[in-house]
Parts: sequence; structure tokens; C-alpha cells
Amino acid sequence: MTPTRLDSPRLVLASASPRRLDLLRQIGIEPAVVDAADIDESPRGRELPAAHARRLALAKALAIMARHPGHFVLAADTVVACGRRILPKATDAQVARECLSLLSGRRHRVLGAVTLLAPEGRQAHRLVTTAVTFKRLSAEEMENYLASGEWEGKAGGYAIQGRAAQFVPQIVGSYSNVVGLPLYDTAAMLRGLGFAPGRTG
Repeated sequence: MTPTRLDSPRLVLASASPRRLDLLRQIGIEPAVVDAADIDESPRGRELPAAHARRLALAKALAIMARHPGHFVLAADTVVACGRRILPKATDAQVARECLSLLSGRRHRVLGAVTLLAPEGRQAHRLVTTAVTFKRLSAEEMENYLASGEWEGKAGGYAIQGRAAQFVPQIVGSYSNVVGLPLYDTAAMLRGLGFAPGRTG
């Protein structure tokens, strides 16, 4: 990725997630650059879900700021947690099945950590927690969802903005946080550091 020019501060989204880009566009923000950070996202030994999400959001932001000095850098990380357990991104159907089996009939948390770095060095950090309740999945529901392939690459093995919405009777907190970016908090952070939502770039 070619570094952005220093003539005027722009917004750089430190994520390859099309969901985060779509969410920003939903509130009228079009990043000038989308540049994903290539970092190790593995949890550390005994690392709790909140600490893990915060650490990764900051690490992503710092990695991208090094490539785009003088600009705003927005980074986020989303963790699906059952108690103290961090659920992985589903890399195959078996991982997805294990995640869905664990979530079935239970309430879990989705933790969204957001870091915003400003050109002059200021930082803003937020951690947003949403409680999501899953119905108890039947064997048929489980198999149908696995067959859809929608779980691929998704934390916890599901996408609430897709077919998995039929499994969720209750959400307490930010819906957009479960999709991938808590919009209310992100907009407040941008305003707080001088990048007004609605501004292009």
C-alpha cells in the first residue's frame, strides 16, 4: 500500500472487512484509503476477551499509522466471547459447528474495540459490549446454516446480518457492533478528534 500524502489529513480504515466499510458508508463516511494491517491475531495465554480486542485494535492502528503518517487511522477488532472464552473465526465447517453448538440456547457477548489515531498524536479508544441471545438450534437448523457457507471467516461462526438473524430472539446493546463496528461510538470518537461524520475522506 502506497503511503497517503501529507497535504491534508484523511481517514484511513485499517481493515479489510467489507462490513466495516459498508457500516461507515451507512453514516456518510467514505475513507480515503482502506489498508488492512497484517498482524498476528492469536490470543495470548490467559488473555481475556476485552483485553484481546483492545490490544488488537491498537496494534492494527499503530501498524497502519506507520504507513500513513499525518492522517486519521481507524481500526477495530470484534471478539465473540462465551464467558472468558474467545471464540475463533470459523475457518472450516467443523470450527463453525463447534462455535454454534456452544452458542446454541445461550447468551454470549460481542466485544467491539475501536481505536482512532489522530494526525497530531491524540488517541481515542472505546470498548463496546453487546449481549446476544441464541435460541436452541435444532439439528436441521444447524446443518442448513452450515450448508449456507455464511459462517466462513466469521467470529463465532455466524453473521447476524444474514441468515443467523433468525436464531437471535434478543440483543441488548449496539447491533452494528455485532456486525463489525459500533457506529454510535465510532462517530463520537471521530467528532471528538476533529473528523466530522459526513465528511468524505
